[in-house]
Amino acid sequence: MTAAPPPPPPVLTHDPDRSRDIAHLGPVELYTPVLEQSADFFVRQMGLREVHRDAGSVYLHTWDDYQSWTLRLIRRDRAGVGRTYLRVTGPAALERFSALGTFTESVRGLGRVLCFDDPDGHPTGLYWDVNRYQADESDRPALKNQAAAYPGRGANVRRLDHVNYLTADVPASARFVGEVLGGRCTERILKDDGSPQAVWFNLQTKTYDLVHTEDWTGSSGRLHHLAFATDTREEILRAADVFLDAGTHIETGPHKHAIQQTFFLYVWEPGGNRIELCNAGARLILAPDWETISWSAAERAKGQAWGLKTIETFHTHGTPEVTTPPAH
Repeated sequence: MTAAPPPPPPVLTHDPDRSRDIAHLGPVELYTPVLEQSADFFVRQMGLREVHRDAGSVYLHTWDDYQSWTLRLIRRDRAGVGRTYLRVTGPAALERFSALGTFTESVRGLGRVLCFDDPDGHPTGLYWDVNRYQADESDRPALKNQAAAYPGRGANVRRLDHVNYLTADVPASARFVGEVLGGRCTERILKDDGSPQAVWFNLQTKTYDLVHTEDWTGSSGRLHHLAFATDTREEILRAADVFLDAGTHIETGPHKHAIQQTFFLYVWEPGGNRIELCNAGARLILAPDWETISWSAAERAKGQAWGLKTIETFHTHGTPEVTTPPAH
């Protein structure tokens, strides 16, 4: 019997001396064919606050986001992810990225936005100037270092945590996030041939902000899930009851991922997009020379750290939906 090959050695996938010009994940746009139902889900069940609307979209805010809006729901025929906005660390940093795309000043609550698509076709925008959230009498917090009052309804999600994209070419997407945007690969899944199947990147000290997962259909530009962070695990357990009473489809969880140690719950919002509620506790990546953690396909196949085995739809469902079988 042949012994299994040893796991690959830890890899440093970034230059610690490189300036990190992206500060954090900013607002995200989400497409939905049922705008009002999706908005109701995020307000009543997730605990976001509606702050603005126009003819085709609704702007929502999580209670501790310092920016004027967190999520923009846009009416489209098919679900999926729109533009992901990333805030840079300053005006000079924005100029250093200027060759990537074109500038616009038409995005609500943001100044100049540098718009471009990543290698897989996911729309992206970089910005510096931003309007901060202004609480009114209905949601003014008691603590002046908090953006808004704790909502006390639904899941009470505190902030947007990360985006997990489905990607046709994971290596190309990984090179772009790491080499162009300056992200750091904190963990990854490697296939048997050593190529990456999924990669988790952070932008500063969070465990991860942007994830690229191989799309089994070979399609480009799709979404696996959008994730929101809660303060505690208990709020995720409470949210499960909220979703149950509302008739929301609970796909899987609450369980704990082995990768990144995230306590999670996945649901589908009315438009069909997968939404994660997550809590990674106090985990931060503080080491400037963090070595990427690599997981083999066999290790990944073992499933979660604890909890039930991942169900099949977690690997097959993405938005917009694609019915084309995988290419052979």
